[in-house]
Amino acid sequence: MSRVGKYPVSIPDGVTVTQDGNKLTAKGKRGELTYMTSDEIETIIADNEVTVRPRTKSKLARTMWGTTRSLIENMVIGVSDGFTKTLEIEGVGYRAQAQGKTLVLSLGFSHDVNFPVPEGIEIKTPQPTQIEITGNNRQQVGQVAAEIRAYRPPEPYKGKGVRYAGEYILRKEGKKK
Repeated sequence: MSRVGKYPVSIPDGVTVTQDGNKLTAKGKRGELTYMTSDEIETIIADNEVTVRPRTKSKLARTMWGTTRSLIENMVIGVSDGFTKTLEIEGVGYRAQAQGKTLVLSLGFSHDVNFPVPEGIEIKTPQPTQIEITGNNRQQVGQVAAEIRAYRPPEPYKGKGVRYAGEYILRKEGKKK
């Protein structure tokens, strides 16, 4: 029995979840998301809850049970509240600036890095050393944050680079004389 899949997903006020065959659609104040469920999984929408259960006892059905429930929950949260990831930039001269649909990063290279903001993602820079990535799709928000961080990951000696907010960088001791 799946520890995650056995719990129903509650649907908050202002969000509607509809089912058309294997296609689930969640609509809310922040937009609309869709997900195609596996043939091995059965979804039931009743009493402002989405219940997920396997159709068969196969290994694939048991594997997809908890995964499908988590993805449906992420859809519901995404269209009602959205997801946010915050990145921090540390280093002398390192900064970021949001310009329309482009994020301009100065990360110590001989040139600025221009990162095009994908559709469905909103990027703000409240401070030159802070980046806020917001969107409906949790996977897409995390992917954009990982791509920005990959330009200059934090290094272990001085801690310079782009890191997630609250991320702890294991520091190393430098060379001794």
